[in-house]
Amino acid sequence: MKRIQSVDFLRGFTIILMILVNTPGDWSYVYAPLLHAEWNGLTLADFVFPFFLFIVGISISFVYKEKNRDTTTYKKIIFRSIKLIILGLFLNAFVPYIPFLEIKSLRIPGVLQRIGIVFCIASILYLNCTKRQLLMISGLILVGYWLWLAYIPLPNGASPILQRGSNNWANYIDYKLLKGHIWKPDYDPEGILSTFPAIVTTLIGVFIGEILISTKKRKLFFLSAIGMVFIVIGYIWGFLFPINKALWSSSFVLVTSGYAILFLVLFYYLMDESKYNFGSVIKSVGANAIIIYFSSSILTKIFYLVHITQDTSIHRWLFECLFVYEFLDRSFSSFIYAIAVVVFYTLMAYVLYRKKIFFKV
Repeated sequence: MKRIQSVDFLRGFTIILMILVNTPGDWSYVYAPLLHAEWNGLTLADFVFPFFLFIVGISISFVYKEKNRDTTTYKKIIFRSIKLIILGLFLNAFVPYIPFLEIKSLRIPGVLQRIGIVFCIASILYLNCTKRQLLMISGLILVGYWLWLAYIPLPNGASPILQRGSNNWANYIDYKLLKGHIWKPDYDPEGILSTFPAIVTTLIGVFIGEILISTKKRKLFFLSAIGMVFIVIGYIWGFLFPINKALWSSSFVLVTSGYAILFLVLFYYLMDESKYNFGSVIKSVGANAIIIYFSSSILTKIFYLVHITQDTSIHRWLFECLFVYEFLDRSFSSFIYAIAVVVFYTLMAYVLYRKKIFFKV
């Protein structure tokens, strides 16, 4: 199958935005759009992860469309999922000093762990279900998740709320099952219950991928209509079930998927239909997406934890010495540091691409 340039571009663009969001010079000085919403709401940063899961879904529809439902296929899916989960756990546990792993305080959930889980489940569902069944499963998850979080009393008899704290079902389950191993004491943005609607984000990508490679006439118009309908329904649903990345609320699924579809349509029109040839450097990031994300995350962790002096980490030294000046606003300096990190990893990806080195997970 001929490669669809817009998908490669969107994948690379998403990883670049992910690095930009994750590596400011100073977390106390970050432009608001590059910070995740404190709870309810939607910022530029909140689009990154759902966009990536959406692209995972598209890739599933490309790769497994003609695959047989046999032991070999299932082994490959499960093995790839396990590798992603292990990488995620290693990233959370790694420290740049002996014994190099901190297991006692290991955060169990994480970005790579969620990618591994939803990839596995979405792939198996795609291989075994019809489109109608997948639509029904997606709808049931989104509606069921809303009803569960909003209306089912908790075991302690408390009425459910959609705020941070133990009276929120998603937080309650994470606290009970993963206590001491989650991102914050009262919630984890990649927690157990919120993984279910994240599967739907991936399944939406599967549906869109199917349409993208079809011979359907006016498919871009059809995709645009789907994207806009998702956005409208998502914002309306948001009045009852607020748009919330930490909970991965059903409204969040629809709104972010809708925007992902519209961005994909734009890039598809420009790159695959109109044949404008641009963004090769960005596409090179998408070609090694997981390893670029993993490398940036592990090196950032090293820069924060390794100290040049007792009070100065490598990260702080680089930022203060190379990017902070009296005539520059500190938020701008913090942003420029993140841009520099993005440029470094983009060039790294481009060199790997030119040398035809691809790391498959």
